[in-house]
Amino acid sequence: MQNLSPFALGATLYMPATRDDLVDAVLFNKIEGLRSLVICLEDAVAEKDVQQARQNLASIVSTMNQVGAVDGGPLVFIRPRDVGMAAELVDTLDLRLVVGFVLPKFNLENMAQWQAAIGHTHLRWMPTLETADVFDALAMRELAEALDTDALREKILALRIGGNDLMNVLGIRRSRTETLYEGPLGYVFKMLVSTFASRGFALTAPVCEVIDTPGLLERELLQDVAHGLVGKTAIHPSQIAVIHRALSIETAEYQDALRILNSEQAVFKNNGAMCEPTTHRRWASNILTRARIYGVSPTINRIDAKSAAHS
Repeated sequence: MQNLSPFALGATLYMPATRDDLVDAVLFNKIEGLRSLVICLEDAVAEKDVQQARQNLASIVSTMNQVGAVDGGPLVFIRPRDVGMAAELVDTLDLRLVVGFVLPKFNLENMAQWQAAIGHTHLRWMPTLETADVFDALAMRELAEALDTDALREKILALRIGGNDLMNVLGIRRSRTETLYEGPLGYVFKMLVSTFASRGFALTAPVCEVIDTPGLLERELLQDVAHGLVGKTAIHPSQIAVIHRALSIETAEYQDALRILNSEQAVFKNNGAMCEPTTHRRWASNILTRARIYGVSPTINRIDAKSAAHS
């Protein structure tokens, strides 16, 4: 799992730990196309149901260990309620088939606590950026610098952007007609990409909780991909195929990426655009990774991302 690509996450479906069908989702491919799953004990579980959720999680993990790893099954993550619960889960459960933890409310102040609780385990980290300090560019730069060590890079699979919590900080809720990029979080996306992706960290996009308007999700995905985000939180199985389709690669992109990685020319024209291997190599490598996971299509019928954001 140390070589696991963050692009493998795709649509990451969050499911409350109180659900009684989690074993079917994890072990028996109940949800078609599911690549990654987060068993949530935090916001998706009411305080009164925490004990039930803990017991259900213990049962799920035990069943996973009895059945063993499943070929083609989803990557399984756990979102504990806080760092104290994370330490308890590590101490009391056999988590060998769990890929990692989603770390809620992660920031510079609690980073050392998370290291102490789970840093000694095999578990990969997906810290969630969802507190008030995420709006502070200086605070995010300090966090990025603190995470930029070899030891932590090996642990961190991706940073998750917590859209709903960030909007809660502002006292607002997502519009039913506009993408997140058209509101105050548009600045946050750009700042986080500039701060963390420039240091090589992968970021994933927040959920689109408007389920009955698939066009809104499609428009937002265009912006997610344009910003280099590697996956997206999902809350409903119907969103999975839409997210994975957005992560697939058009033939022209694939051809460009192959030529960029294999050409000995300093610059050349391909598919009507200039290609410069020196500056496009990282992009090309990401394109081939996405193509391997999500496939190549002659045309995906994408419209311009900027135009889509205002349509």
